[in-house]
Amino acid sequence: MAKKFAARVSKKERAKKDIAAHLDDSIFRLNDEKLLKGAQLDNIKLSKITVKKQVRTKFNDDSIAELAANIKENGLIQPLVVHREGNKYVLICGERRFRAMSTLDDMKEAPCFILENKTAEELMAIQFSENSAREQLHYIDQADSIAGYKKLTGASERKIQAALGISKSEVHRCLLIAKLPKTLKEAAKIHNTEKYVLLEWSALDSGKAKNDLRKKISEGAITKRLQLKRAINASGAVVKTKTKKSPSKAKANPSASLFIKAMKEKSKTMDLSKEEMMMLKKLMSETKELLEN
Repeated sequence: MAKKFAARVSKKERAKKDIAAHLDDSIFRLNDEKLLKGAQLDNIKLSKITVKKQVRTKFNDDSIAELAANIKENGLIQPLVVHREGNKYVLICGERRFRAMSTLDDMKEAPCFILENKTAEELMAIQFSENSAREQLHYIDQADSIAGYKKLTGASERKIQAALGISKSEVHRCLLIAKLPKTLKEAAKIHNTEKYVLLEWSALDSGKAKNDLRKKISEGAITKRLQLKRAINASGAVVKTKTKKSPSKAKANPSASLFIKAMKEKSKTMDLSKEEMMMLKKLMSETKELLEN
């Protein structure tokens, strides 16, 4: 039996749905329940929302315009996440959506998850979790975000792994990238440079060859890992070698140390001549030197 489909309806005649009115607890299951626990859902005027520094710093004007058109047609499907601070609301997640809605004249408010009494550490974890789950978060933004989280909390790499839900090796790589020169990181965003280009460049010994390669990466002449490997071979740049720690000196044998101490105590009670006492002290001193070397 042939399937029956509803008749096509033009965009002008399509019924507009108030998506915010149909949002319920199922939305919470699409987010991290632990991080958004206790959040209220309500419509907030865009004029009351303040935007501070976000995890994402790279925005594409064309994608913002495309998103704005989509929101105008279908409404906002995913609510923003804001944190109430006194009489204002600080945007935590959804800056792309916020920017897109701000370009629409008839978009005055948006559905928002409203958080309250969250610490800076909790808010940063929410930002990272929400942005990492979405596409187009640049690895530079991810690296700077993880470095900021480490600086704020003082957490170890293992604790960051547990808090943000990413592998320990990825945490380590992100912290290495975050330490790179700001101009190099900005160039990586502009030219869409592979992250391993930056990581392998940073592992090179300092010198003219490394500086020349940095210039090429900044100009966008090297964006791929293979290009870097060829350039390294051609330039003769050398990868840093890990210096081995010199083994610490072995501690004196405890039993020998106790023997010397006991001899010192015993010599105090022995009836020895001045010459014999000097010889005994010399013997103990030489024994101590042999044990320490």
